[in-house]
Amino acid sequence: MTQADSASAPQTMRWDRLLDDTRLGSEHRSRSSATVRSTETTRSEFQKDQDRLIFSEPFRKLGRKTQVHPLPQNDRVHNRLTHSLEVSCVGRSLGELAGKRLHAEGHLPVGVVAADVAAIVQAACLAHDIGNPPFGHAGEFAIRDWYVKQDPAFFAGMDIPCIEDLRTFEGNAQGFRLLTSLVDTAGLRLTYATLGSFIKYPWSATQAPRYRPGKFSYFDSEREVFATIARSMGLLEVEPGVYCRHPLAYFVEAADDICYAIIDIEDGIEMGILHTFEVEELLLSVLQPALRDQFTQFRDGRSDRQRVRWLRGKAVDLLIEGCAASFFDNADAILSGRFPSTLVEVGNPDIARGVAAAKTLARERIFTHTRKMEIEIGAYAAVDTLLDACSDAARELLAAGSGHTLSYRASRILGLMGESAPTEKTGLEDSYRLINDFLSSLTDNRATELAQVIRGRG
Repeated sequence: MTQADSASAPQTMRWDRLLDDTRLGSEHRSRSSATVRSTETTRSEFQKDQDRLIFSEPFRKLGRKTQVHPLPQNDRVHNRLTHSLEVSCVGRSLGELAGKRLHAEGHLPVGVVAADVAAIVQAACLAHDIGNPPFGHAGEFAIRDWYVKQDPAFFAGMDIPCIEDLRTFEGNAQGFRLLTSLVDTAGLRLTYATLGSFIKYPWSATQAPRYRPGKFSYFDSEREVFATIARSMGLLEVEPGVYCRHPLAYFVEAADDICYAIIDIEDGIEMGILHTFEVEELLLSVLQPALRDQFTQFRDGRSDRQRVRWLRGKAVDLLIEGCAASFFDNADAILSGRFPSTLVEVGNPDIARGVAAAKTLARERIFTHTRKMEIEIGAYAAVDTLLDACSDAARELLAAGSGHTLSYRASRILGLMGESAPTEKTGLEDSYRLINDFLSSLTDNRATELAQVIRGRG
């Protein structure tokens, strides 16, 4: 279930509020995008969001974080940065189609143009993986498992919401924390519309089991920040702390799904896991007969990569058009919080089956590849080492506040944590949130190197 059930809510969300260009951390509302462009700069507020993300350190670090294959030896294989850039391009196209349609139907508020919708979706797509820890999903699971295996006494003095945040650590929620609370007191100071579109699961860890077990988009520490943003944009509140998605979040999800489905199988070829003919057959299954005929003429004399690139381009175009059509076919349900599916799933059945088949192929063949699993096992060991060391140092620091002496090793570990290091005034809960901030900020290479240093092998 991707959307909270809001059948009891008769309201609908309004575009004049959803496209809110208020910037987090500002006490005044921004002027309209059109006014900003004409009097201050060539950029709209939403284009500024894109630039803030691209020029940020957390975004740059995505270049050395796992997309699917940890520490790949093949430079053609995607990492989190290349994936995020490709998702942003697909998202921009979806946003452009939506913006033009909304403009034609008179739904855009004064001062907002069709290009602004594209910019919002593109910015949210750029940010969608920014909170992911090193080693991809294996890193997420390793962090969760480390906290799950701790004795109950470990959590003494912590509130239940914090315990759930730690035991079900989520990259999406870490991303929202980074965007809104870290770097500066207001994170990257993005607009409400971009932050709202970024939120895929608009509920907390304690509420996730009723909606999407294991998936949530904000930690308890950012609950009030999210509530402020959601209320300003008029997101429908299903129950305290649980909201309906921002409509543009469906485009971010669709862009990610499209790229995931296609990218995974392309990388499968590069890694020698899949054969070219398997991928060609899969991509051809989503194309119309006319495009299949074109491919028959195109393929002669072309290399494997050229043929796959051609098919990928056509498939992505079809998926973009199909998802945009699905959005407006279901606009009433989306705006009233009653849309229970994804834009890919409710679109053209042939395309939906093709995407599902691609995901199945990736799950059965790519995600279970021996080298990937071997490195992921090593990732668990690295995460355990880092969390053990940081946790011990944080607890020593808390004890030092009661008159105990901080060991030399603990002081050095805290020094390595830099801005994420807790201080004597930091409480237990916040100390562990800071530890997770530090760990999530590491690239695959840095996490591996640092774990080796801590083990004495550096």
